[in-house]
Amino acid sequence: MTFEIEVNGRTRTVAVERSGPRHFHVVVDGTAHEVDAARVGNFGLSLLLDDRTGVSRELQVAPGGGRGELLVTIDGRLAIASVNKGRTSGRGGESGTGAAGEQAIVAPMPGKVVRVLLAAGDEVAARQAVVVVEAMKMENELRSPKAGRVKDVHVTPGMSVEAGRVLAVIE
Repeated sequence: MTFEIEVNGRTRTVAVERSGPRHFHVVVDGTAHEVDAARVGNFGLSLLLDDRTGVSRELQVAPGGGRGELLVTIDGRLAIASVNKGRTSGRGGESGTGAAGEQAIVAPMPGKVVRVLLAAGDEVAARQAVVVVEAMKMENELRSPKAGRVKDVHVTPGMSVEAGRVLAVIE
């Protein structure tokens, strides 16, 4: 499976092919790597890259605010990645606004809720900030994946949250 992944304005082509139960052949912009991946918690992965080099990375990947957007933490550094951003969905219309049904906004990593910007019952636009969480001394605005109404808000400012905790639900 091949993806186009944009991180910090740079697009990379990444091809991933399973080669064993936890092993993957990964090609990033033409450079091949053998990766041993093990899941750690809801959003975490432990990656051993190219077994011979002994390079190990801790990786957290959580849903971001828009379609194909991910919050990625690698060795403690946060980045927003867009997957297949340049591709069309085939449905027409703007991508990121067609999420169907209830959509949860979750904490991408452990942190502290700094601000809650909307309340239950409020109307929300696609990609509008809903909750701000501080993690690793950085404030992260977590955005609505679609236009709709805030069904529930499960946090208040000052609360500590764990990775994967549902902060709000948009319907």
